[in-house]
Amino acid sequence: MKKTKTRTIVRCALIASLYTAVSLVLAPIAFGAVQARVSEAFTLLPVLVPDAVVGVTLGCFLTNLVGVFTGANVLGALDIVFGTAATLTAALCTRRLARVRLRGLPVAAAVPPVLINAVVVGAELAWAFGPRTFAGFLLQAGGVALGQLFSCFALGLPLVRIIEKTPALRAWFRD
Repeated sequence: MKKTKTRTIVRCALIASLYTAVSLVLAPIAFGAVQARVSEAFTLLPVLVPDAVVGVTLGCFLTNLVGVFTGANVLGALDIVFGTAATLTAALCTRRLARVRLRGLPVAAAVPPVLINAVVVGAELAWAFGPRTFAGFLLQAGGVALGQLFSCFALGLPLVRIIEKTPALRAWFRD
């Protein structure tokens, strides 16, 4: 029992730290009016294990928090609250869609991070950078959706495939 709790904590911490490290290393494209957060590929990890929801959410929170304090995250506290809530919501939805597969890939599970972040972060960006119109929101949401599509479909789905096909990684993600 204790081994399982320790493994869960370590797994959550590792996912959170990887998410944060990748985001901060790539800060110029992870924050701002135009963004592609490569670390969002990790939002597909809840497909493999439920505690990845916590790891990804904590990673997003830490990324947004450090981003605010370093000046990289110009959305400020707004992004700490709403951006993190969007990631949590997307991770929970991703987990629920884990068993829906297309040719062995959890394609449906990659959709919530794209849509939810497009709406929430798109609204944040439209509010912060404008124009504060519906067209402005659509423009910002579209930009976020493109970045999310790349992160989740081009990076996240192959990441899940690699983990599922590699015995040592698969064992590490087993409950």
